[in-house]
Amino acid sequence: MHFFRNVLATLVELYEKERYPMEMPDPVTAIAFRMEQADLSPRDLAPLLGSRARVSEVLSGKRGLTLQMIRALHDHLGIPADVLLQRPGEELPESPEGFEWNRFPVIAMHKAGWFGATKHTTRELKGAAEELMRGLIERAGGFNALPRALYRKNDTARHNAKTDPYALRAWCYQVLATARENRLEVKYRKGSITKQWARRLAALSAYAEGPRLAKQHLEQHGIHLIHVRHLPRTHLDGAALLLPDGAPVVAVTLRYDRLDNFWFCIFHELAHVARHLGGKDDLFLDDMSLSDVTRNEANEKELDADRWAAEMLIPQRVWEKRRVRDRPSVMNVVALAQELNISPAVVAGRVRRERRNYRLLSQFVGNGEVRKRFESSSGSGHSGILNSL
Repeated sequence: MHFFRNVLATLVELYEKERYPMEMPDPVTAIAFRMEQADLSPRDLAPLLGSRARVSEVLSGKRGLTLQMIRALHDHLGIPADVLLQRPGEELPESPEGFEWNRFPVIAMHKAGWFGATKHTTRELKGAAEELMRGLIERAGGFNALPRALYRKNDTARHNAKTDPYALRAWCYQVLATARENRLEVKYRKGSITKQWARRLAALSAYAEGPRLAKQHLEQHGIHLIHVRHLPRTHLDGAALLLPDGAPVVAVTLRYDRLDNFWFCIFHELAHVARHLGGKDDLFLDDMSLSDVTRNEANEKELDADRWAAEMLIPQRVWEKRRVRDRPSVMNVVALAQELNISPAVVAGRVRRERRNYRLLSQFVGNGEVRKRFESSSGSGHSGILNSL
C-alpha cells in the first residue's frame, strides 16, 4: 500500500508540474503549511530542530536551516529537500531599470486574476512579465507610490526575513491598484478612530455577515478595507498604509481564513492607522504568526498595535476578571461573548494567542467563514445594522 501511495503522489506531482506550474514556496512557508496541515504547534518541532528557541528563530527567519534540520524535516514531515535548501530573497533594486522582471510571480498573479482578461497562456506569462508588471504599477499610481523603504530589508518590522521581495512588492502594488479603483465617497478624518468607534466595530463580529459589515463600516469613515490574496513567499496576514490623497488602507490576505484571525488582524492594522501612520512613507506589513516568536525583538509599534487591538476587542479589566481566562470552557467562552456582544471567535482567539495553543477551542474560530462573505456581493440590506451602532 505504501508503494502505491508513493507512485500516486509522484504521478500527481508530475501532472501538476506540467499543467499548473507555480513558484516554489520558501522553507518557512512550507514548514508553516505543513504545521497547519498536520495541526502541529511550534513545540512539536522542537525535537526536529533542537529546541523551542531554535524553532522560534527558524519560523521568524532569524536562523537558517542546517543540514541536520533539513534531514529531520524531510524525513518526519515530508517536506521536499529542494524546498528546504532554498535561500531567502535579497533586496530589490531601487529603480525599475534594475528589476529582473521574470522574478515577479506572474503565474500566481495571473491565477489570482490580477491582470484581468489577459490573452497570455501560462507559458507566455514569464515572457510578458515586464509588460504585465508595468501595467500593474501604473494602475497602482506609479513606481514611487509605495515607500522606498520597502526595497530594503527591515529587521524591526513584523514581516518574515525570508519573504521574497519581488512577491511582496507585487502584492503591495495590487493593494494600491485595488484601492485606487474603488474611490471612497467619504474622506477620512484623523482622530475618528476612538475607543467608542472601535467598540462599535467589534460589535459587528457578533453578526454572521460581520466581515462584510466591517468593510462597509470602515468605508463609511473613509478607510479602505481590501482583501488581496497572499502570494507564495509573502508571509502576510495584513498591512496598513496611506494613499497619496491621505486615505488609509487596511489590507488583509485571509491566508488563514478564520474569524478570530480576521478580527484581530483588522484591529491590529487599524491601530497602525490610528496611532502610527503619519505620512506616505509609512508602511506596516504584518505576519501575525511572528507575534510570539519575535516578541523580544519586535518593533514597539507592533507590540503597541497588539495591545490596542486586544483592548478594543476585549477590555483588559474585563478579561482579568472572567473565568474564561483560566478556564477556557465552551460555556465560559459563550458567556463572555454574550456579555460583550462580540463573536465567540474573538474570545477563543484571545485564549489561543495567550496560551499559544492553537488547538484549543477550534470549534469557535470560524474556519472558512470569512472569505466567502468578504468576497460576496454587496450587502445593502444590512444598512440598518450599521445605522443602529
